Amino acid sequence: MPLIALWKSDPATVAQFTIEQVVSFAGNGKLADSSLCSQELREYFSGIDSATLAKYADYCLTEKFEKSGQVLQDIVNEFGRRLDYKATNGLYAGKKNAVGNDGLWFSPEKHSIVVEVKTTDAYRIPLDVIAKYRSHLVAAGEIDGLSSILIVVGREDTGELEAQVRGSRHAWDIRLISVEALIKLVQIKENSEDNETGKKIRSVLVPIEYTRVDGLVDVVFAAASDAQESIALPAHDQAVDIEAPSQIISYSTDPVAIQKIREAIVASVSKERGVSLIKKTRAMYWTSDHSFRIACAVSNKYETGNDYWYAFHPLWLDFLSGGDGGVFYLGCINLNRAFGIPITELQEVLPKLNVTERAEGGKYWHVKLDVGKLGEVFLSVPKGDSINIEKYSITFA
Repeated sequence: MPLIALWKSDPATVAQFTIEQVVSFAGNGKLADSSLCSQELREYFSGIDSATLAKYADYCLTEKFEKSGQVLQDIVNEFGRRLDYKATNGLYAGKKNAVGNDGLWFSPEKHSIVVEVKTTDAYRIPLDVIAKYRSHLVAAGEIDGLSSILIVVGREDTGELEAQVRGSRHAWDIRLISVEALIKLVQIKENSEDNETGKKIRSVLVPIEYTRVDGLVDVVFAAASDAQESIALPAHDQAVDIEAPSQIISYSTDPVAIQKIREAIVASVSKERGVSLIKKTRAMYWTSDHSFRIACAVSNKYETGNDYWYAFHPLWLDFLSGGDGGVFYLGCINLNRAFGIPITELQEVLPKLNVTERAEGGKYWHVKLDVGKLGEVFLSVPKGDSINIEKYSITFA
């Protein structure tokens, strides 16, 4: 059975495969440029989570098998997409009159990166050749002068290659990163909830002069601040009750538990809708073509009353409005249910909801769910009529 059909019908089985076995099920199992094997493999990579991609990357670097370097090349390009680059896959093998770069990434900040992937730095890399790739792409109009080169290597110990780059005339155009460090950047970005964090992460991959280290400090500060804010859960999942007494608190605000429940909801949504959702940030997920998008918040029932409170952020509104279909999922922990409200419907009631203006800037809307006497769940609308949302209910394990 072809890889994609098998993956969609039995993802649990495919999850047990090594990447070498995955490749054997793709097309005719022969990885080559413009092959069905390549098309299926790349489609599969675009729909799986980053942790699985990281596992495959490690296998490519620790186990020798045919085409492991080409597989790693595709994985690295997929990591670029997880960092919000528009990534174009390069050729596996050089061709006459064709540019031989392994990938080409375009950032939202309008910077282009010519990517070269190496499983090892045991041999000297022809930097002049890679620089010519960039020159040819500029001449062909595929990129402009606002561009650079990124060499992604399998090993962390890259001392000789670093010395080679520093001693070359291309030093100011090239950045070097290990696969492991690239994976860490993806993890930081996916566990953040601030667009600025992603922007600063991408800046690390652009050659800049580091006599002054303010840029690096900004990256570290943004990542640390975002991580700290994830612990302060009311800023992201549960809204502070602005109508009830301050002593009303929820049973649990453990961020680790919240994230596990969120992932269970995402898995249920994926199964119900027959799509693969990949993680963009801690709470935002989308399909590989970015058409279907969800944001997911989780709340436990409050100790007093029979209601659930959530924060809905402008960032989520922009994200959900950007695709063909966006849905805001509200998970209720002790109900083991979630409610997916289409963004088009939510937008209509946002002006009727309470809002918190944050002292440090920004705002969020308060979304409250009430459980009726018969167990039905309603979206509370302070400046309008409550809405029965039972038709949007899904269960999660």
